[in-house]
Amino acid sequence: MNLPTLVPEWLFWTLIALLVLSALQDAVMLKISNYLSAAVLLLGIVAAVIAGPTLNLWENGVAFILSLAIGTFLFGRGILGGGDVKLFAATVLWFDLGGALRLVVWTALAGGVLAVLIIAMRVMPWPEAIRSRIKVLQPKSGIPYGIAIAAGAIIASMQLMAAARAAG
Repeated sequence: MNLPTLVPEWLFWTLIALLVLSALQDAVMLKISNYLSAAVLLLGIVAAVIAGPTLNLWENGVAFILSLAIGTFLFGRGILGGGDVKLFAATVLWFDLGGALRLVVWTALAGGVLAVLIIAMRVMPWPEAIRSRIKVLQPKSGIPYGIAIAAGAIIASMQLMAAARAAG
């Protein structure tokens, strides 16, 4: 059950606002608040109730559990941050297995573009006063993957909504 296609617009735009806030916070602080991830998760539960729980909702649960398990493994290996894992799992709850796969693909593509942009920004000759204040410009600092998660979710949602409209 792809919840972005089934909920009222205000609920969908609330999700988008939370994702954008998460991306902005990650861009500035290299951190995603647990409150934002929890809000995305709770909003997903509300969306499921509003859309009308059906048997198809099991796919959303499986996608959530898989993303949390894989994300926890990647966190343990130092590949992803804990905030990224929690935000991604909370976002995946909004999608069935097919939609979650779409989300993974778009998030990975957005993450690749983001990484290239950040690497390019890091090699630019910034004044030390700027480089020292902006964490993402500092060598060996993390990549704010919350940006890629938000972009992937927005693109996947828009694609699914367009497909739902085209189907009738």
